[in-house]
Parts: sequence; structure tokens; C-alpha cells
Amino acid sequence: MFNILLTDEAREQLNRLKAEKGLSKRYKAVKKTVQFLSQNPRHPGLQTHEYTSLKGPKGEKVFEAYAEQSTPAACRIFWYYGPAAKQITIIAITPHP
Repeated sequence: MFNILLTDEAREQLNRLKAEKGLSKRYKAVKKTVQFLSQNPRHPGLQTHEYTSLKGPKGEKVFEAYAEQSTPAACRIFWYYGPAAKQITIIAITPHP
């Protein structure tokens, strides 16, 4: 199991999803994805892959996980391992362009 940390930006994005009634389905999908990340960041349903355009604050590899698929502006979660062992830091929760 991994301990999930959220940057201030990721926390704001999650709170925005939670607050908007029209985004409740997206919020539930993100919550489920975070749960899968904590249990197994390589869960096949997450389709986790390295996102080479970003680096963590200390040069960590950043990964992208799918919270939604086959929907307009499907939600993605960007994260990296750390800062300590058994921790994952979520840096952004954003719609796919």
C-alpha cells in the first residue's frame, strides 16, 4: 500500500470536482483511481505510463493514470513516487486535452 499525498494544486482540483454537482461522476472516478493508485500504481485499468513532458520537484519521473476513458475531456491524474518510500504524490488532476 502507498500513502497518497496531494499537492495544493491537486487538492484544489479535487475539491472543485467534489463541489460541482455536475461533476459527481468524474469525482467518483477520480476517487476510485486514487484508491487503485494506493493499492497498485500499475493496476491495468489505470493504464499508467510515464509522462516525459513533466518532472517532479527533484527530477522524479512523472506518471499519468487514467481516471476516465472514452469520454470527452477524460480526466487524468499526474503523479510521482515519493518523497519517501511507499508514498505517491499527486501533482495534478486534469481533463485530457
